Amino acid sequence: MENVREIVEVNEPLLQESSSESDGNGGEFNGASFSGAVFNLATTIIGAGIMALPATMKILGLVPGIFMIVLMAFLTDTSIEFLLRFSNVGNQRSYSGVMDESFGKTGRIMLQVSILVSNIGVLIVYMIIIGDVLAGKNEYGIHHAGMLEGWFGINWWNRRTFVLLITTITVFAPLTCFKRIDSLRFTSALSVALAVVFLLITAGITMIKLFTDGLLMPRLLPNVTDLSSFWSLFTVVPVLVNAYICHYNVHSIQNELEDPSRIKPVVRSALAMCSSVYVMTSLFGYLLFGDGTVDDVLANFDTDLGIPFGLILNEAVRFSYAAHLMLVFPVVFYPLRVNIDGLFFPTAPPLTSSESDLRFGSITAGLIAVIFLGANFIPSIWDAFQFTGATASVCIGFIFPAAVILKDRHNQATRRDKTIAIFMIVLAVFSNAIAIYSDAYALFKKNSYIFPI
Repeated sequence: MENVREIVEVNEPLLQESSSESDGNGGEFNGASFSGAVFNLATTIIGAGIMALPATMKILGLVPGIFMIVLMAFLTDTSIEFLLRFSNVGNQRSYSGVMDESFGKTGRIMLQVSILVSNIGVLIVYMIIIGDVLAGKNEYGIHHAGMLEGWFGINWWNRRTFVLLITTITVFAPLTCFKRIDSLRFTSALSVALAVVFLLITAGITMIKLFTDGLLMPRLLPNVTDLSSFWSLFTVVPVLVNAYICHYNVHSIQNELEDPSRIKPVVRSALAMCSSVYVMTSLFGYLLFGDGTVDDVLANFDTDLGIPFGLILNEAVRFSYAAHLMLVFPVVFYPLRVNIDGLFFPTAPPLTSSESDLRFGSITAGLIAVIFLGANFIPSIWDAFQFTGATASVCIGFIFPAAVILKDRHNQATRRDKTIAIFMIVLAVFSNAIAIYSDAYALFKKNSYIFPI
């Protein structure tokens, strides 16, 4: 009887129907608009991953790099279509419901744990980056001044911990208190606009450099000289998967849509928008910095660009990126809270209901506290989540949707579907294994150099 009750609860929607009702914040909710849904999904996609994309061009070259960005967009659209198709056939209203139906409680818990690991790691990294940009950081004995320190000098109020505390209280806490993801549609639109601002500034700097000093011709193809350089090509796959991960928010956005049947156009519009931003950012970032492009292209903007108003443009890039991450934070936080609630309180009422206010507030406060402490006291968490975060994201984006297709509980998968699913799993497992090995080997070499035996 307990098992039956549990399955029924999993089938319940994570959010209420998108009809005229309370929005969970004291107003009436009549369903989310198409544009609001597109911006929320696009904000889920465009996060810190955008800064790593120019470095993928350095590894792959322009032609394979752009091809891989487009390919990953296609595979992301296909994997989301797999989930939506099987959720419709099985009358499921959540990603965890699809996993539960296909693989039972074990599948649901695996997904929820993956989202927990991935999203907590991502949000800690977001907060670390925001702290680095605003308050600065010390790395290998070198101090990199933050924006506030550069503007006002060293003061007690622009220290890292205080800056992140004020940001958490004034930005993160209010934005994470909304019970419906559609309430974030305006901040999501602003977040996408800030990503476009970063793109436009980068493109403008590139064009100025092109017509004044000239730029070196970028490599069109990868520079493969030995077996090691060949294997390094596969390390870009987890980066690109992370750049497109949004699967955990698709059902939440669909459940709030005024017309839930329009979710596929929403997904494709968001992917088209993000792919365009990704291609242009990668192209101009790599053209501007060439083989000097670092893993996080934001670090390239710490140097003198050698153009008029270069310092102002550097500050504009850093500020727009920090503000962008602040607005992405609540959109990534939303599915984390929903899945934590489903993991620990599977039979409780939905978080959007009024009787769940105490549970909603407690989970929100607890998660924000964990993320804040992680960003302040264990900044080396970045290295840890190169492994756990990337692995979890690949599972969420490729492996789990492909496994649902191969399981094919409702006999809906075609031969083409299963072929694509097998390709997704092989690509994800093979490339991720190589990426983890490469990162571990590089980390071992770095530690061996710092602490010679």
